[in-house]
Amino acid sequence: MAEEIKETNEDFGKALEESLEKAENSEAMVWANLEQMKEEGTVLSLTVGGVVNGGVIVYVEGVRGFIPASLLSTKYVEDLNVWLQKEVEAKIITVEEENQRLVLSAKAVEIEKEHAALQEKIQQLKVGTVVEGTVENLMPYGAFVDIGDGISGLIHISQFSKKRIKSPEEMVKEGQQVTVKIIKVADGKVSLSMKALEEDAEEEKKAKETGIEYTEKEAAGTSLGDLLANIKL
Repeated sequence: MAEEIKETNEDFGKALEESLEKAENSEAMVWANLEQMKEEGTVLSLTVGGVVNGGVIVYVEGVRGFIPASLLSTKYVEDLNVWLQKEVEAKIITVEEENQRLVLSAKAVEIEKEHAALQEKIQQLKVGTVVEGTVENLMPYGAFVDIGDGISGLIHISQFSKKRIKSPEEMVKEGQQVTVKIIKVADGKVSLSMKALEEDAEEEKKAKETGIEYTEKEAAGTSLGDLLANIKL
C-alpha cells in the first residue's frame, strides 16, 4: 500500500512538473509573439477592459496591457471613463517579459491614418493649379504656406520673384494671405511659386500685345476646396 502511495505521489509530481513546464513554455511563446507584433507594427483591435490611474487596460493574448492616457488619442483625453468597453486600435510599443510589462499606443495608429489620408489628398493635387494660402512660418530657404485641408507647401526662396532676394521676409510675413501656383507634387511634398504667377502674367501680357490668345499649359483654379471636392477618403 505504501509503495502504491509513493508511486502515485511520484506520478503526480511528474505530472505537476510537466504541467508547470508547459505553462512556462506557453507563456514564453505568448511574450515572443507580442515582441514580434511590436517589431512588425501590427495594428490590434482591442476592447478597453478597465480604467486605472493614468490610462486604460486592454488584454492581448491574455496578457494585461496598458495604454497611457497620453497615447489614447491625438486629441486631449479628459475623462478616461468614457473609454471603458470602447473598441480601440493600437500598436504595441513596449514589451518587457521580465517585468510583465506591456504598453500600447492608440495614438500611433491615429497618426498613421491621418498621415495616409493627407498623402492621398496631396497626390490628388494638380500641378499648375492656382490656390490661396496663408503663410505659416518663414525659414532662411523659403516660406511654408497653408493652402487648406491640412496641406502645407513650400515657396522656395528662388520662387518668390524673378528678381533675386536674400530673405523671404522681403516678400512675405507670417499670417499673410498669398496667391500661389502649385509647381511640383512629389514624395508627399508640395512646391509652390509666386514667381510662376508673375511669369504667367507677363506671358499673358505679351500674348495680348501680339494679338494671340494666352492659354496656360496647366489647369488652373482658385480654390483647393473645388480641387478636392470629388476626392473620397
